[in-house]
Amino acid sequence: MKAAQFYKIYFSIQDYLMILFGTLLYGFGFNAFILSNEIVTGGVSGICALIFFATGGAIPVSVSYFVINVVLLLAALKILGFKFLIKTIFGVFSLSASLSFFEWLLKGNPILHDQPFMAIIIGAFMCGAGLGLVFSANGSTGGTDIIGAVINKYKNISIGRILLFCDFFIISSSFFLFHNVDKIVFGFVEMVISNYVLDMVLNGNRQSVQFLIFSQKYDEIADRIIHDLGRGCTILDGEGGYSRKPVKVVVLLAKKSESVSIFRIVKRIDHQAFISQSIVRGVYGEGFDQIKT
Repeated sequence: MKAAQFYKIYFSIQDYLMILFGTLLYGFGFNAFILSNEIVTGGVSGICALIFFATGGAIPVSVSYFVINVVLLLAALKILGFKFLIKTIFGVFSLSASLSFFEWLLKGNPILHDQPFMAIIIGAFMCGAGLGLVFSANGSTGGTDIIGAVINKYKNISIGRILLFCDFFIISSSFFLFHNVDKIVFGFVEMVISNYVLDMVLNGNRQSVQFLIFSQKYDEIADRIIHDLGRGCTILDGEGGYSRKPVKVVVLLAKKSESVSIFRIVKRIDHQAFISQSIVRGVYGEGFDQIKT
């Protein structure tokens, strides 16, 4: 097996394990600390929680979650691509199974009794971290995550901020079911914390980075970056300070969220390549922020 094929399989397995762990973390946090305290969160999970409480528990969250996401997955096929959709399908199945498992295991009993605010904080951290792990593996759990990923693909806006707007409307609508302001406040607290943790796990999705890649296989690396990521790059002529031999340097500007993909491309092609990564204060032009005047 060639090194490139080995790394491709290795990274693929790593991604799916990361998605699986993230969905398990989310499923436990949601059932143990959020749903058991009758708190409605944002996203499709919040919609499913509303359905669950409105039907007196007749329709489990895991069932309605799966059905809603099947519709969203079909709609996202053209926009996000088949590769993204495969991981999203895995994420939806994994999270549906995780929610179902912890529903059966916990049977709706809260782990923290008479401490709803502390339960919300812990649950929000677990849910946010779980979603962050899924997104860091270039996956999704479906629902409003798909909406966030679609907008993030074309606009340099953090995924957490996109989900924040969607969650606001879902949580506010829970008032018509419970007529309880306290539960809405707890829902907003969960929303803010989980989305903040999500962005923290993704390492500041809005930041841009600059790569300097030194490799004898510069042409192959540049070609893969252009075709796989849709990012342009520049090849500069250089000279080794000690050897005085001519070298080629690939210069690339990208979003920080694309860093993992870039490292993987370089490692598959030339594991001996020298890479310098630095954070830039601002990048303006096509594919980044608009030039301000």
